[in-house]
Amino acid sequence: MASVLFYNRIFSCSEGQTVLDVLLENGQDVPYSCKMGVCVTCVMQVVEGGVPAQAQEGLRDSLAAQGHFLPCVCQPTTDITVTNIAEQDLFSPAVVLDIDPLTPDICRIFLEPTTPLYYHAGQFVNLRREDGLVRSYSLASVPSQDDRLEFHVKRLEKGQMSNWILDDLEPGHHLGIQGPTGNCFYEPGRADQKMLLIGNGTGLAPLIGIARDALAAGHIGSINLYHGSQTLAGLYLGDDLRELEAAHSNFSYIPCVSRGDAAEGYRPGRADDVAFSEHAGLKDWRIFLCGYPPMVHCANDRALRAGAAIADIYTDPYELKELRETPRS
Repeated sequence: MASVLFYNRIFSCSEGQTVLDVLLENGQDVPYSCKMGVCVTCVMQVVEGGVPAQAQEGLRDSLAAQGHFLPCVCQPTTDITVTNIAEQDLFSPAVVLDIDPLTPDICRIFLEPTTPLYYHAGQFVNLRREDGLVRSYSLASVPSQDDRLEFHVKRLEKGQMSNWILDDLEPGHHLGIQGPTGNCFYEPGRADQKMLLIGNGTGLAPLIGIARDALAAGHIGSINLYHGSQTLAGLYLGDDLRELEAAHSNFSYIPCVSRGDAAEGYRPGRADDVAFSEHAGLKDWRIFLCGYPPMVHCANDRALRAGAAIADIYTDPYELKELRETPRS
């Protein structure tokens, strides 16, 4: 059994427990979200002792060299001393340039970071408001084409950040940004490879970035983007995507409505069901799946059964809130 020293308090850590679990069960106020080593919200620093290599995967080399680690996946084998880290080590400031309402419950926000952010379209960053609340949002912008960072935000019931963004955030306000993180992005190469992009809700955000990035890089294989919503009101940026379709013969935009009658130009059914019914064989395809976790996980399994290689499937499930034992208020 190892021990964790945190601000002059010592806690026992049983085999199989993570540092984050130990701190939370002992009432320590530490930030966290996904508890899976994905969102990077809970990063801490080890002052004495060592942490497993897995606990530093995904961190910048400079942070790892300074002893930063992810307590949510760190199962210590020896006694360690840990501390919170300075906010400036992770977050840099960004100013809100514009807020564009897309539907009554969805908007896109445009940020300008005070220092350059090097990212791939489709990755996500953590946004932090002044009181310390942090949430993750995927990038819809493309670094080679856009001089602003673009995010799509959907209002969630009791969602602290989403409701604040839609109701109270204004141009000129500042947010902290941390990242980028994630491997759901386009990598040049195999330019003739067919691509299947499936998303629902604001899972469209990274898919738009990925599609635009691929087209700008000269991808010539077909790019098929299926976006789904329960109702027509949940589909957005359709005109922009149809313009992209008209400008590129290898890009197709297929909007899907799963409830009620679909209007002309829309497919009836869930986006994943429609996509897999129209593309039964996916051997040598590249797949991108973004949005609500049940769809993403199910579609991942279906893509494998359809012949796609594991290395060619990229996912971005929006599951951070649901992973909490007690939902956020």
